[in-house]
Amino acid sequence: MNELRVIGVSRAFGEQVALDEVSFTVRPGRMTGFVGANGAGKTTAMRIIMGVLALDAGRVELGGRELTLPVRARFGYMPEERGLYPKMKIREQLVYLGRVHGLDAATARRRTGELVESLGLADRADDLLQTLSLGNQQRVQVAAALVHDPILLVLDEPFSGLDPLAVDDMGGRLRQRAADGVPVLFSSHQLELVERLCDDIVIIDRGKIVAAGEAASLRTARAGRRYRLVVDPASALNPAALLAAVPGATLDSQGGPGVVVDLPPDADEQPLLAAAQAQGAVREFALVRPSLAEIFREVVR
Repeated sequence: MNELRVIGVSRAFGEQVALDEVSFTVRPGRMTGFVGANGAGKTTAMRIIMGVLALDAGRVELGGRELTLPVRARFGYMPEERGLYPKMKIREQLVYLGRVHGLDAATARRRTGELVESLGLADRADDLLQTLSLGNQQRVQVAAALVHDPILLVLDEPFSGLDPLAVDDMGGRLRQRAADGVPVLFSSHQLELVERLCDDIVIIDRGKIVAAGEAASLRTARAGRRYRLVVDPASALNPAALLAAVPGATLDSQGGPGVVVDLPPDADEQPLLAAAQAQGAVREFALVRPSLAEIFREVVR
């Protein structure tokens, strides 16, 4: 099983510690979002995975074995600093990159043809890269990462500069690669996009992993004791009576037909529900799970 494991990886640049015993896993068939503020260590970690940078301590494994150059040659990589040739034709450079990754000429041409067709670039395949729009150049970057049918994808800010339609298209294609069993790791500052696309989340702050796991589990684990209540008719809702039902309860917010109430960690939520039922028909009583943006703000301080 091609599970990527980053285990206790550290890296410093002089006195500056970029990564401090970083550990996380990228599982096959799943998309893992790698998020953090600028300078948190995302790009350094990705470059170490790809072998572009050496590590000071720790190790990186795929399928339980430390990475070698031939294995890394089968990875697909999109660096933050885009690395294609602006004055080279699209088809020509994709075939060339396929050959660099070890494909024979016929296979490289076939894979290139399939990719430019599926990515909507067939009519521009013989144009210079620099003549394409930013969105289409990003598509070519994805094609370059996919041309050799990689066993792992590592993408640094792949959605940067794309319009919403292009984001949806590229996200769908990456999801398809994950569905084919490929582990996909990508960084992005667009937290709503990461939340929408990813199965797993890794949050890094100042070189340390501060949260990691399944996206749904992270949201549930950090939900706390915050409940949303909607009562019909809305005019009957009395927040003070709800708070009085549970000692220590506080009103988080009130708007529209409902309220959000915070309960103490060890409080029973049933008295809160009973107090709401005494006021009218309860249309909603649910634990409020935080968004990825809220979790990010909580763990990165």
